[in-house]
Amino acid sequence: MSQLFLRTLRDDPSDADVTSAKLLIRAGYIRKVGPGLYSWLPLGLKVLRKIENIIREEMAVTGAQEVEFPVLLPKEPYAATNRWEEYGDNIFRVKDRHEADYLLVPTAEEMFTLMVKDMYSSYKDLPVTLYQIHAKYRDEFRPRAGMIRGREFVMKDAYSFDMTEEDLKKSYYMQRDAYERIFKRLGVEYVMVHANAGPMGGFASEEFLAPLPIGEDTFALAPSGTSWNVEALTTVKPDDIDYSQTEAMVALETPDSPTIESLVDKANELHPRSDGKTYEAGDTLKNLMIAVMHPTGEREIVAIGVPGDRQVDMKRLEASFEPAEIEEATPEDLAKFPELVKGYIGPGVLGPQNADDEGKSRIKYLLDAHIARGSEWITGADLPGVHVFHAVYGRDFEADGFVEAVEVRTGDMSPDGSGPLSLERGVEIGQVFQLGLKYSQALGLNVLNENGKSVPVWMGSYGIGVSRVMSCIAEYHNDENGLKWPASVAPAQVHVIATGRDQIAFDTAEKLVADLDAAGVEVIFDDRAKVSPGIKFKDSELLGMPLIAVSGRDTVANGTIEIRHRDGSDTQVVPIEEAAEAIIKSVREL
Repeated sequence: MSQLFLRTLRDDPSDADVTSAKLLIRAGYIRKVGPGLYSWLPLGLKVLRKIENIIREEMAVTGAQEVEFPVLLPKEPYAATNRWEEYGDNIFRVKDRHEADYLLVPTAEEMFTLMVKDMYSSYKDLPVTLYQIHAKYRDEFRPRAGMIRGREFVMKDAYSFDMTEEDLKKSYYMQRDAYERIFKRLGVEYVMVHANAGPMGGFASEEFLAPLPIGEDTFALAPSGTSWNVEALTTVKPDDIDYSQTEAMVALETPDSPTIESLVDKANELHPRSDGKTYEAGDTLKNLMIAVMHPTGEREIVAIGVPGDRQVDMKRLEASFEPAEIEEATPEDLAKFPELVKGYIGPGVLGPQNADDEGKSRIKYLLDAHIARGSEWITGADLPGVHVFHAVYGRDFEADGFVEAVEVRTGDMSPDGSGPLSLERGVEIGQVFQLGLKYSQALGLNVLNENGKSVPVWMGSYGIGVSRVMSCIAEYHNDENGLKWPASVAPAQVHVIATGRDQIAFDTAEKLVADLDAAGVEVIFDDRAKVSPGIKFKDSELLGMPLIAVSGRDTVANGTIEIRHRDGSDTQVVPIEEAAEAIIKSVREL
């Protein structure tokens, strides 16, 4: 350590917002250079390379082969798949001195597809799976959580190329199994959840989430053990309701009630229910106006009807419109439709009720999937200060379709029917996709089949956030004193400390280090002179090697070495001459 390029910090960095970022910076593994940008220091690179090597070993088991692309890529392949536009502001776009467009690679489906197209032309060449471990770039609006949500990150992305859909599925499950082995070897917890394919495209996808409260992803867990990313969760279709005895719809004065809370108060005050019960938020139907920004540049105004007691989940809602993006409609958007009365918008001017001469809805009206046919509502009457009561979906108004719009709640029924859902938070550490033919058709990746016919190639995509995984490992393996690395990724297995002023303690430690080194054990040796034992012990706990061996004045005087497990599971004092053997045995058991 007297030679190691390292500087530990006693205090947490003021701008680090999660435990992993605080500890990795304090322990001298990484340094922040800008929002979402980090430099790798020697110890950090050792951990990163060990994670990468575990991934490489498991990729080799699947037969995947490693390649590498530049990080600066031309626009044309991404324009061919429409992702130059679909990615919006999330990618870094640059121009060279000739005004040609480039991007810093966010993901590389296009490049892998073109590489295979360039080199392969026959069914005899397939199957093949290629991967790279490389930096990727996304222009995160708010980088956060250290390397968990950064602008530059290390990612492993693999792509399989097969002749048939059936062969694609075999490749998909082979890669998925490899991911499970990888995460188990890395010592990171994970949950496999059903997910949306998103801008990647394709027809099947699963995410690997590390269950952590700092996670930005919410997943729903069913009693059966099956999980879904909430953006991919499908609401159980509610049964139709018999409305034959429901009162006729009527418009009633509800002054000063543009919000759900004020509407409920006015309804109970001015128009109490005949059955003696009180109106609640769940009896109201609110209509949210959104703008859908299509990749073509079209801006479409759409109305979303949701139960008044439910909050809209914009991420879930946007997933229903991919690859388009959505936002709340602006006053300028609404001004184009004078029939809309702010605070009192109802289905009377939406959807099929307000179609043009060709029968097309002037404003598309989509209902949240929780709304049952035959259900009764209080909703806007499209007049200031007026709402309609007893409005029945299917009798008094219709819709253009359904959409997943509201937040999933604990207790909602699971899609597999096994019971109520519970909600958890997680960090996405990997995702696998069955891409199908999207990229091969867009980029002309065809090969000749056994009959000499040119056919498109079936593709799969498989990503792991390598630097993100490292942060998740640090989130799981720490205590109030510092990091506690699993042996599989630790920069060294053993941290040997020499303390005191007596040279014999340093000589004993140096001999121990030499014996361990000769046995192939990775060691960090704190040989720093004039550094107090307290600082050395604190640094050893902060750095987080699995084993700590202490050669101090008192132990050496007694002819012993103290061996501690960083996780606190064991401490032993052994004779000096037996220390190397005892440590080697402990390393093998880690």
